[in-house]
Amino acid sequence: MDRAGVGKVCLAMPGVTLEHPFGDDHDAYKVGGKMFAIVGGEGGLSFKVSDIAYEVLIETGRAAPAPYLARAKWVHLADPADWPDEELADHLKSAHALIAAKLTKKARAELGLLLPM
Repeated sequence: MDRAGVGKVCLAMPGVTLEHPFGDDHDAYKVGGKMFAIVGGEGGLSFKVSDIAYEVLIETGRAAPAPYLARAKWVHLADPADWPDEELADHLKSAHALIAAKLTKKARAELGLLLPM
């Protein structure tokens, strides 16, 4: 998946915004003002994963610890095009869900992330 593909997947999720806090060559995808994925200037992709996914992806060599964000269980893919599109899209959706779950109930409701009862 290339930069445009990552953008298409991320921006299709509810409440997502695209910002450039690290310069125009970095795309930061946020939900509720909190990042869940970043595409770097050279095309590398970093995103949030669960604790278990972090261990599996790092131990199997499928991903590297993300610079500056590994302590928060983020992984880095030097070339996201090496991954099957569907699998990467699933990881991005999980990253979105992990970050969205940490938002307040009010923030999730405002973003349309809560299911009506």
